[in-house]
Amino acid sequence: MSLSQETQPVCETPQTTRWNKHDTSWMLSLFGTAVGAGILFLPINIGMGGFWSMVIMALLAGPMTYFAHRGLARFVLSSSRPESDFTDVVEEHFGQKAGRMISLLYFLSIFPILLIYGVGLTNTVDSFIVNQLGWESPSRIALSGLLVFLMIAVMMAGERVMLRAFEIIVYPLAAILAGLSFYLIPSWQWPDLSLGMSVPDFTLSLWLAIPVSVFAFSHAAAISSFVHVQRRHYGKQADVKSEQILKRTSIMLIAFVLFFVFSCVLSLTPEQLQEAKQQNVSVLSYLANIYDSPFIALLGPFIAFIAISSSFLGHFMGARESLNGMMQKQVSLSPRAIDKLGIAFLFFAIWFAAVMNPSILGMMEALSGPVIAMILFLMPMIAVLKVDALKAYRGHASTYFVLVMGVLAVSAIVFGLL
Repeated sequence: MSLSQETQPVCETPQTTRWNKHDTSWMLSLFGTAVGAGILFLPINIGMGGFWSMVIMALLAGPMTYFAHRGLARFVLSSSRPESDFTDVVEEHFGQKAGRMISLLYFLSIFPILLIYGVGLTNTVDSFIVNQLGWESPSRIALSGLLVFLMIAVMMAGERVMLRAFEIIVYPLAAILAGLSFYLIPSWQWPDLSLGMSVPDFTLSLWLAIPVSVFAFSHAAAISSFVHVQRRHYGKQADVKSEQILKRTSIMLIAFVLFFVFSCVLSLTPEQLQEAKQQNVSVLSYLANIYDSPFIALLGPFIAFIAISSSFLGHFMGARESLNGMMQKQVSLSPRAIDKLGIAFLFFAIWFAAVMNPSILGMMEALSGPVIAMILFLMPMIAVLKVDALKAYRGHASTYFVLVMGVLAVSAIVFGLL
């Protein structure tokens, strides 16, 4: 059963605007989708630009996260057909040919990240079994197959089980991030308040930091499924409730993640950040080494596991919906049969990647980056300027802010690849 089939519409009363358990569950699921294992490298990637670059990105992160995801949610909600998913909406607004191309790019932007999480999940558990438990490394084929099966089984069990899984995963993740941030406070050092570089170099550093912030807080993969459920659950109030949930998700992300980033960066010198970057290790691994802390060393694998698990579920949600949407336009099978075929394809593809453990996953992630930025920042804003169903948002400052940040993000990613 799909997520959208499981939620029934509620009566439209003033009470539906009040915050409830359904809203909390979805806030946690979006938070979990955004916070992947990359958070363990985020302090190093953002801190490398210096203190003022980090402050500016911290100030931009909130508006970038909320306005961009709100724009994508509004885009999906703008369809004239209540049952439309992302693939249907892009065809409705941009035509069949362009719509199918955008849908394919959207799927290809999520799919490599799902493969990366399959590999990361297997490597994290295998490392924990060998290094922390002291056991022999299990069969990679069996371990990866079991882990991927368990993750997909959660999604197959339906919306309630999936949201409950997010609650179980995200609460300890948020608690550990906050606890570790407080734990590091005694180690804080006064930051270097000078630019530490020329103005052109500082500007370049700031420009290249924009994509890092975009992807650190991105939960775009789950937005279409999220909006679809809110439309069924809240009817005509779906836009109000979606924006309310997205706003609180953004606040939660900014509060927990930026506190963690600042706490880690203030505990390290610029030279140590550079060393950690060269060693290509997570910030927890580096902190555990320099402080000789078994406590931090044990937390690293645990945070990585729950962060990868939560983000895997959110990205699987997006990949499953977009793949089903594309297949429905190509084959004459029932939606249930298409869903089963799509899940089987995703399972074997992720399992194969996890077994093979390829070294090109970083490149795959980099190539999916520009597409995510275009789908999240540029496409919804272009639709606002071109599509009548979204013309009410023309002239809003937030529209042009997201458009500008999208251009900067995409250009920085392309520049970084070149």
